[in-house]
Amino acid sequence: MSNATANFGQLPENLPVPANDGACRHLTGMQIPSVSLRSTSGNSINLAEIKDPTTVLYCYPMTGKPGGPLPPGWDTVPGARGCTPETCSFRDHHEEMMKLGVRVLGLSTQTTEDQREMVERLHVPFEVLSDKDLALAHALNLPTFEIKGRVFIKRLTMILRQGRIAHVFYPIFPPNAHADEELAWLSRNPA
Repeated sequence: MSNATANFGQLPENLPVPANDGACRHLTGMQIPSVSLRSTSGNSINLAEIKDPTTVLYCYPMTGKPGGPLPPGWDTVPGARGCTPETCSFRDHHEEMMKLGVRVLGLSTQTTEDQREMVERLHVPFEVLSDKDLALAHALNLPTFEIKGRVFIKRLTMILRQGRIAHVFYPIFPPNAHADEELAWLSRNPA
């Protein structure tokens, strides 16, 4: 299937499974740096100033646009494909997470304009943050990959509590089941 006709809401068969390369081992327990990121709401959010008891910050490489191409070789990069199904899964479980007192935020290196298109198209009820300048990625030394000079954050999720990273999920596969995994963990580990 070509990128132009790809259904971003479904995962192709035989995707390469990401391996745990230890690139997130250093994150648990780290303090959240004071970095302001543009949000799809039109505001900037400084993650260090979040007052919610628990925040799920799921980081993903990028969501594709219908009719638009994916970067060359996208489906061969372990963990790259699946951002739309993952986002839809968080959307579908958002109310359950809110009932647990959890705030959900998405994050990618895409522009806020591209993220707004995705939020509107998929009816995403939470904010998505743009780290297009890689400020957070560099501050936390997040794992990334590069295609044709474009840098993407590898798929990972951080549970933020009291200004610190309480837990990290990495690698994540399959991405469309990750929100279920998050919800189970949050139910077992209340703030």
